Amino acid sequence: MTVAQERIERLTVLARDATAECNDDRAREYVRLARRIAERQRLSLPRQFKRFTCDACDAYLRPGKNARVRLQDGHVVVTCDCGDQARYPYD
Repeated sequence: MTVAQERIERLTVLARDATAECNDDRAREYVRLARRIAERQRLSLPRQFKRFTCDACDAYLRPGKNARVRLQDGHVVVTCDCGDQARYPYD
């Protein structure tokens, strides 16, 4: 594991903790920084990170708090408070 991958994982944990403490602005900064590191190092983001972040507003999503999760035929729909939706197949 490279230093960049370790840092992305650490930023994911920090974003999750900041969102749990209702510090959404700090969580957004962690998400933006992790995405920027991945872009510069040409790394793909972990699946867990992609599924729990909003592409439109960079929020770290917590179902029931700032995200709505619905199950439909063959896929999951995650809707952020900003209105952006993401669809994922069942895994």
